[in-house]
Parts: sequence; structure tokens; C-alpha cells
Amino acid sequence: MVSQELLEILRCPVCVQEGKGELEMVKEAWLVCHDCGRKYPIRDDIPVMLVEEGDKWQATAVEDLPVPPPPAAA
Repeated sequence: MVSQELLEILRCPVCVQEGKGELEMVKEAWLVCHDCGRKYPIRDDIPVMLVEEGDKWQATAVEDLPVPPPPAAA
């Protein structure tokens, strides 16, 4: 699980450039950006903060996010 301390400092890698990008933990498996809606999976207790991952899930509704997140593509 991602600690509260880490969650407080993590920011969306796209929105942080504008001083935004606060993330919210959803379903204990995803970090969702309040500003752009990108969604970053948490795999093996490690947040995957790659822009490509956030882009892939941006249009997916929060309630439709799979738990656990699917494995990374090989």
C-alpha cells in the first residue's frame, strides 16, 4: 500500500509542471489526478507514474478501473 506520506508528495507528472497534479488513491489500486483525470496504476505497491500509463486510462471512468490493475505490457 502507498503510504500517506508518499501520497502527499506524489504529483501527476503532466500537471506538476503547472503547480497542480494532486493525486487521490482510488480502490487502493489507482492514483487519480484531480486536474487532468489521468489514472496511474499501483502494481506490487509501487505507483507507476509513467505518462503513457496515465494516458492509457484517462478516459476510463473511475468505477470501471480494474482491480487489480492489469500487468504491464511486455
